[in-house]
Amino acid sequence: MQSIFAKLLYEMEKHHDTVLVTIIRESGSTPRGEGAQMLVGAQGPLSGTIGGGNVENLSILHARDLIAQRCSDLHEYPLHRSDTEDIGMVCGGDVTALFTFIPGTDAAWAALAADLLQHIADRRPGYLALPLDGTVGFLTDDPEKESSFTMPLSIGERAILFGAGHCSLALTPVLRSVGFRVTVFDDRPELVTPERFPAAERLICGDFSHIDRYLSCSAEDYIVVMTSGHTHDFIVQEQILRRDFAYVGVIGSRAKTASVNARLRAAGVQETAIASVHTPVGIAIKAVTPEEIAVSIAGEMICERALRREKDGPRHHGCPMH
Repeated sequence: MQSIFAKLLYEMEKHHDTVLVTIIRESGSTPRGEGAQMLVGAQGPLSGTIGGGNVENLSILHARDLIAQRCSDLHEYPLHRSDTEDIGMVCGGDVTALFTFIPGTDAAWAALAADLLQHIADRRPGYLALPLDGTVGFLTDDPEKESSFTMPLSIGERAILFGAGHCSLALTPVLRSVGFRVTVFDDRPELVTPERFPAAERLICGDFSHIDRYLSCSAEDYIVVMTSGHTHDFIVQEQILRRDFAYVGVIGSRAKTASVNARLRAAGVQETAIASVHTPVGIAIKAVTPEEIAVSIAGEMICERALRREKDGPRHHGCPMH
């Protein structure tokens, strides 16, 4: 969302007309789910994707036609054999796309894009509402705005990495690339520098024994513990596991995990909290290098994030493998 609307503002500064394509309904198996977006200009795609394949190709062609006609549209694409329209895809589902024409000189759209980007920069929650009749979108606190498709602003979940070593160095840019806001915490000032972590939102040099002095962890945070040793890992976990969290992963061998867990139990940490920790952290892909380990951890965090997002009810996860 952020890159799409930043590109929209750029195009509007040049007075270029565009079409915002948004998947507003889906059923069955589809490449992307509701909320997938792309921005299309007169020459073709500018930013984002609605899943690739022929749906995207046909949507690009349709969007370019709508730019020429200066109008908006709703269109349904069947991803199965159909007597009315066969687009050559057999995923088994259907998608409906909203094509919103945006005039390059429309001040209301420019103001919306700027406001949306500021909301994301300030990490302010809310929803983007796109009227189904193609009129100007708006920001709202109402997720069920009548006669509009609404989608949450992508302000991103916070990931807190305790430890600024090689694995954190590799993990930070990967997490940022998939929408996490990364905070790195370590007690070694030479490691927590902007030069080493340009992709981090926040860097903290502090005492592992007193985390609350430096930041407040919330129930929505994703936490990865990979400090320089067992003692610091225990100190961090002993504090973190006494509160709510979205995810906690800890790097290390099974032997190390057993040793730290025994100390946590002795310190009075609840067994349910200990059992909820993902350790050894990451998906089992036989990762060895810091870069491979980063992919493994990010994959697990993406999965856990998707599961949390689905808790309020069934939601298309947009995974092309299902």
